[in-house]
This record gives sequence, C-alpha cells and structure tokens, in this order.
Amino acid sequence: MNCSRRDLRFLLPALAAAGAAGEAAALPSKTYRFEDLPVRANGPNRSRPILNGATHTGYPIELHMTELAPGQAPHPPHHHVHEEMVLIHEGILKVTISGKSVQMGPGSVAYVASNEEHGWRNVGGSRARYFVFALGGDKA
Repeated sequence: MNCSRRDLRFLLPALAAAGAAGEAAALPSKTYRFEDLPVRANGPNRSRPILNGATHTGYPIELHMTELAPGQAPHPPHHHVHEEMVLIHEGILKVTISGKSVQMGPGSVAYVASNEEHGWRNVGGSRARYFVFALGGDKA
C-alpha cells in the first residue's frame, strides 16, 4: 500500500483523535457511602471496592476497605511496583514490611514502598477493618 504525504495529512489527525478518545476520563469528584459499597466475600473475609482509576494528571489510584476475621491474612506476603498505604480503622494488624513486623491498632498507618515484600495478619480477637490506598500502576 502506498501513501502519499497528502494521505498522511488526513490520516495523522484521525489517529491522534482516536488515541485521545481511548484515554479514560479522570476520576470525578464523588461521595462513597459505606452502606452503598458492594461487598465481596472471600471465606470469612470481606472487601469493599471504593474507587479505581486515575487522577486528572493520569496518576493511577485505587482504594478499598478490607475486613479480616481473627487470625486471617488477605493473602501471602508479596511485592509489586505500586506503593500502598494501609490505614487501620478497627482491630489489630501485625504488619510486616521487608521482614520487620509491627503490631498496629486503630488510627495507625503503614506505607509500603515499591517492590518491598509486605503482608499483614489480624492478630486481635475481633474483626479488623482497614483501608488500602494503592498509589501508581504496576508497569515498571
């Protein structure tokens, strides 16, 4: 197939417009009532997705709340490219980051930098509730 410069003159703006149309819109301002959040059960644990998208600058963010039964962990220790903050609302979590463990209660916050191995477990006698705020994407 041969394309002239004249053909490209019409093709390039069309390609640029198609690329812009494929970009997701930034997360809008919105309120999230606890009772309206969908619940996902995983055995005795529950999670509630809150938001997942990008800011107006295109920075990916995700927020969810998790409830862990006593003695439970959401998953085995792991690592990923994006950073995370864990904000504890109720209960006691044993948070481990790069082999160092700390018990944390309500109002406590943990920050996990990119690619650091981390995990947590409910070490209290009642359900633990916490928020996970993921910052950035997982593309290296």
